[in-house]
Amino acid sequence: MKTKLQLHLNTLQLKHTFTISRGSRDAVDSLIVALKAKDVTGFGEATANPYYHSTTQQMADRILAIKSSIEQLEWVNPLEFSRWVEKEFADQPFIQCALNNASFDLKSRIEGKTLRNYLGFSEDKKPLSNYTIGLDTIDRMIAKIKEQPWPIYKIKLGTNDDMNIIRALRKETSSLFRIDANCAWTAAETIERSIELKDLGVEFIEQPMPANQWEQMKAIKNKSALPIIADESCCTLEDVAKCQDAFHGINIKLMKCGGIPYALQMIQEARKFGLQVMMGCMTESSIGISTIAQFSGTLDYIDLDGAMLIKNDPAHGIKLKSGEIIYSNTAGIGAQLFKQKN
Repeated sequence: MKTKLQLHLNTLQLKHTFTISRGSRDAVDSLIVALKAKDVTGFGEATANPYYHSTTQQMADRILAIKSSIEQLEWVNPLEFSRWVEKEFADQPFIQCALNNASFDLKSRIEGKTLRNYLGFSEDKKPLSNYTIGLDTIDRMIAKIKEQPWPIYKIKLGTNDDMNIIRALRKETSSLFRIDANCAWTAAETIERSIELKDLGVEFIEQPMPANQWEQMKAIKNKSALPIIADESCCTLEDVAKCQDAFHGINIKLMKCGGIPYALQMIQEARKFGLQVMMGCMTESSIGISTIAQFSGTLDYIDLDGAMLIKNDPAHGIKLKSGEIIYSNTAGIGAQLFKQKN
C-alpha cells in the first residue's frame, strides 16, 4: 500500500498557564501526520517538548526531507511500515510515533474497525481518566478544582510547600488524588511524604526523583507507603526491565517510546515483571488523545485530559464525562481534523 503524506502544524493554546517543577508554558506546538490511501486518511500526532529536545519544525523538516520515499514505500501492515520508519528515524521517537500511529489509524479505518478492535483489545475495562491540576498558588489550584469537578485529580508538585498544597486541596474535594513530582523530590522526602499522602487519599506517586537515580529509587521502593510509578525513568522498552526493582508501575507515553508498536511491547514486558501499567498524554490534541484512549482495555490507569486543557483543539474525537471515556463510533481512532490544511 502506498500513501500520500500531509503534515499539519498547530500551536495548541492552553486554557491556563501550565506549570510543573521544570517550568511553565501557555502553548504547545503540535505536529499532526496524515497518511492517505484508498480515499481514507489516518492520523498520528507528536507535540514539542523541551525536556526531550523536540520541536515540531525540526520533526516536520526531517519528515519532509524524505517525503517522496515515504510516499513510494509499499507496505502491507503497520508493523512492516514501523520497521522502515525505525530505520529512517532511529534517533527520533517522536517522529516515529506520529508516523506509526497514523499508519495504524489508516489500516484500521480501511478495514472498517476501531483501532482498539483492530489491536484485539477488550472494551470491558475502561479505567477512569484523571484531570491534571498544574502547579500554581494554592488559591488558584483550588479554583481549578472547583472549575472542573472530577473523580480523580493528578496534582503536580515540586515546591517547598507541597504538603500544604495537598492538605488545602483535600479540604475542597473527596476525589482521589494522584501525585506527580516530575523528578523534584529526594529519596527521604518521598518516603516521609508518602505516609501522610496515603492518609490524605493519594493513590500513587509518579516519578518523585530524577530519572537517572536508579539506586535511590530501588532503595525507597519498599519503604514508600504508596506505589511509585515511573515516567521520566521509563521511555523505551529497554527501560521496563530496569523498573521492576525500582518502581511499582510505569507510565507509557506513545511519543517517548515511538508509538503503538513499541507501546504494545512495553505493556507485555511490564506485565511479565508484575508492574502496573498507566498510559499518559503530553498535552496532545484530540488526535493524540483518541489514540491513547484505544489502549484503555489493557491499562490499570490512564491520563487522557490533554485535549481538555487546550482551547483551540484542531480535531474532535473521544470525550471524557467525569473521567469516563466516551468513544466515537467511527473506525480507527475515532478522531478527525475540523479543517484540513495544507
